[in-house]
Amino acid sequence: MTDLEVVARVPGGGHSVERLACHPRLPLVAGLDSERPAVHIWDCDAGQLRELGSIGAESDSYGDAFGWDRAERTPVLAWHPHKPLFVVASDSGVVQWTPDRARELDGVPSTASYRSLAFGPDGRTLWASPASGDEHNAWESSDVLDLTAGTVGSGPRWDTGVAEHPAGALVVTLASDQGATYGLFARVDHDTAPAVMRVLRRALILDADGYETPLFSADGRHLAIRGNAYDNSVDVFEFPSLHRVLATTLGEPSPGYPYPQEWLERTRAWSRHNIAFGSRPGVLWVGTPTGALIEVDLEDQHAVEHDVLTGTPVSALGATPTGELVVAGGAGDLVLLSVRSDPAPPRTTDGAAAVASAFLESTSDIPDDGDLDTHLVVTDGARTWASDDLASVTTATATDPTWLQLQAAINKVRDQSE
Repeated sequence: MTDLEVVARVPGGGHSVERLACHPRLPLVAGLDSERPAVHIWDCDAGQLRELGSIGAESDSYGDAFGWDRAERTPVLAWHPHKPLFVVASDSGVVQWTPDRARELDGVPSTASYRSLAFGPDGRTLWASPASGDEHNAWESSDVLDLTAGTVGSGPRWDTGVAEHPAGALVVTLASDQGATYGLFARVDHDTAPAVMRVLRRALILDADGYETPLFSADGRHLAIRGNAYDNSVDVFEFPSLHRVLATTLGEPSPGYPYPQEWLERTRAWSRHNIAFGSRPGVLWVGTPTGALIEVDLEDQHAVEHDVLTGTPVSALGATPTGELVVAGGAGDLVLLSVRSDPAPPRTTDGAAAVASAFLESTSDIPDDGDLDTHLVVTDGARTWASDDLASVTTATATDPTWLQLQAAINKVRDQSE
């Protein structure tokens, strides 16, 4: 049995937040403002929520901006893995925040227009996407900023966040395309300065695009991905097996194009940043438009609903390093929840290193200049394909993912023309 207790609350009328980013090790949380390109920061130590400051609070509102126009103005940020410091990129530049001050980050190329940031586990490397060098092929690679030397190098293609495994030995990110998205795993090469991502052959393949940054559970045994451009999907995979243990749509599945206005309104009521792993192994938390949190037990596929923000939609959800949940509401509420389970889960990452090692031993690096389509061995959590397998697929059913149906159709036309 799990009980949720409100230990701190910032009442409605405060900052309206659409995304929460908790520091991986310190009691700090940043929230992206839903009305303007701004970031607000709170200290959540000792059962309190104390605001520390904001960046961009005086910026112009988003107004009616929608789609890509809105996305281009939305800030992206990354916490330092150990220090009370984050870097945020917006249309006004790249800024480094600490509790003492905010300043422009040194060494950022003048041509940079970053849409995703992540610190390397060493804290001395900043990974940024897209690359700043060639605007015509910017999304085909990324920047690697050595924060100590002040230099910028080139890294692999990725575009949607980077999540570090609790063991620190590897990371996962996404490489998106309209037809399909790769979930790329990478070994972090600590023998180089700056730290470099070495992409591995084993990968996930997800239907369509429009996914959010993946989430590892605290014990490193599950990986959750929220999406996508067409549905409110949630997929959870066991790790290191990559077996899919949950595939669901929040609300109603897509009825197909053209989309009814009523369905669009109900779909948009769900936050895009409404999932989190707490400290209890095998449990995923999901925020809802009614203000409830759903506790999903991944092992027995059982769900329990907890009323938290009755009548106010959950606009964002996060988890602190010690297992508390941080919930933002559409009316400007911010709530810190303690999560008490019977029996209480152990707050440890013991065993995470063995899980990461098992994955690393099951795969290998692809060449630095290697083509992903050629070298990856991909799985959707149920089936696995190497590049040769996909090159020979000529049949697919309506229940197969869209990307596989397209691949089969392309291969069939190719064979008929030979």
